[in-house]
Amino acid sequence: MQVTRKDSKNNKISDILYNGVFTSGSEAKSLKREYKKDISMEEAIRKSRALIEALPYIQSFKDKVVVVKFGGSVMVNIKTFQSILQDVVFMKTIGMMPVIVYGGGQHISGEMEKRGKKPLFIHGYRVTDEETLKIAVDVLINQIGKLIINQINEMGAKGVCVWNNKKSLIKARKFICEGEDKAEVNDLGYVGELTEIECERFKNLCEGGNIPIVPPIAEGAGEENFNVNADNVASFIASSLKAEKLVFISNTHGISTDPSDPESFTSTLHEDEVNKLIESEIIRGGMLPKAKACIAAMRKGVKKAHIIDGNIPHSLLLEIFTDKGIGTQIIV
Repeated sequence: MQVTRKDSKNNKISDILYNGVFTSGSEAKSLKREYKKDISMEEAIRKSRALIEALPYIQSFKDKVVVVKFGGSVMVNIKTFQSILQDVVFMKTIGMMPVIVYGGGQHISGEMEKRGKKPLFIHGYRVTDEETLKIAVDVLINQIGKLIINQINEMGAKGVCVWNNKKSLIKARKFICEGEDKAEVNDLGYVGELTEIECERFKNLCEGGNIPIVPPIAEGAGEENFNVNADNVASFIASSLKAEKLVFISNTHGISTDPSDPESFTSTLHEDEVNKLIESEIIRGGMLPKAKACIAAMRKGVKKAHIIDGNIPHSLLLEIFTDKGIGTQIIV
């Protein structure tokens, strides 16, 4: 088999590696000479080992649903964005059934400001009047959604948005937001909470060779549509489809257990530990809804839930197809 070297500068092959593979020193020297103009044997063996390590995971995840959620922050860096989508296309190609859920809060806020409208939040929820909803739909469907689908299609797979012409496979009703004293009720406008999803149509899309692309815009009982928290959408879909995994892609290495120590990320946390970190406000901000969504999904049948760093190249594949994995796994 002829393997072409991509980096001609890196043509030194490890003596240790060769001594561990071949019994004869002359065989190793011969192969070193042969591979000087090709890919290093060291790299070739490393790649083959990675494939062998991935094999049992590929077999176990075949025909299984994996819900992947990422926010608009991953699209700030095109390399990060494309790396995540490449991982999803790889998953689809080897027989898995990935579902993408995406957000875009900062992009919606930016577009609102461009149109002279100031974003308003109550208890972390975006107040969504009719104009804001139209802006959210435009940004999420016509801008971000089309970008995701075009990228996936260029990579050789087929992405299909589940929201089309004010109809969606995810359903919601108006969300009632109580004040801190439980007596006050805040009207958030067209903000919804999920009630159901069309499971059979989701499964038909997955089994038909498609990658469902899910924006956090849900269909109401009438002709209304609702803006829904994307983390909750991912959790709800994963629970409804009994997903094998739910993966949140963030911009940190996982959940930190000590705010004063930037390296205090932990690989596994039990639900009780997560709740203690929430109570002590160590888990807060954007990590809070993700942690809660992981627990909610696992309590309804999702087998594994993870929070990983999208800035690490191909972090999704590293989490799913390696023994060690990356990020933080939450268990209940």
